[in-house]
Amino acid sequence: MFVSLVFMVARAAVGQSNACSASARGALRSCQAGARSHYLLALAKCTNESDGSACRKQAQSGLKDAFDQCNAQLSARQQICQFLGGKGWDPEIDRAKFSTNIDNPYFPLKPGTTYEYQAHTADGLITNFVRVTHKTKVILGVTCVEVHDTVFLNGQKTEDTLDWYAQDQEGNVWYFGEDSEDLTNGRVSSLQGSWTAGVHGAEPGIIMEAHPKVGDAYRQELLLNQAEDFARVLSLDKSIKVPVGSFDNCLETTESSGVEPGAVEFKFYAPGIGVVFDNDVSGREKDSLVKIITE
Repeated sequence: MFVSLVFMVARAAVGQSNACSASARGALRSCQAGARSHYLLALAKCTNESDGSACRKQAQSGLKDAFDQCNAQLSARQQICQFLGGKGWDPEIDRAKFSTNIDNPYFPLKPGTTYEYQAHTADGLITNFVRVTHKTKVILGVTCVEVHDTVFLNGQKTEDTLDWYAQDQEGNVWYFGEDSEDLTNGRVSSLQGSWTAGVHGAEPGIIMEAHPKVGDAYRQELLLNQAEDFARVLSLDKSIKVPVGSFDNCLETTESSGVEPGAVEFKFYAPGIGVVFDNDVSGREKDSLVKIITE
């Protein structure tokens, strides 16, 4: 009976006029339930503490912080819903309409090409290598190009990620998943952000439109509470200078995430190259393209 009820509620949510908001509210309830669960477990642990009062006070503070985060995520998701017009996100994927030949001018992926980015931060020099490999991966029946993304802080690897992309017949580049590892002292410390389209309800998203227009808004990925990146087109005629050169007629987008309130990036894409500058406002990190290496 419980399973049937859940199924009926899910079907109703998909069919309602504002599926996006319904999803956001459902995620809020899940977040709050998780916060309560952690709180109750914390209280249980407090029974073994010599100073139970201080322990319970700390648990209550943790519950408040968790609820604040839940509400912040709701606000971020509702804002995304407004840009999407309240629509749900369930793209129809026809594998016959996709190709590994990714030649979108704002997001070209030629196997054998490596892009090197650098950012000077308070913690030191961040170096990011994005290598378009010759490998592929089939996801939802679509053969995708594999991109290997590694990040180093002062020479020590901190991130190691595999991303998978494919281009449809219209020229839109789709994002089908990522295998993301955060590393601390050479050991994997987190897999947060990993997802694969078609697994656990994850949906592919658009990483670059075929014909972007100012005001366009789209999801780049969707797996609630794991991968919720969203983008909007701000400009098509930006000029920017980075170590590798000066570029005109650049596309500027802003990216945010429903699961990371306050995380905002401004990206600049040069025709024929791709990302040349990434301004992570929340993290105060500015990545500039410094080198392009081809085989």
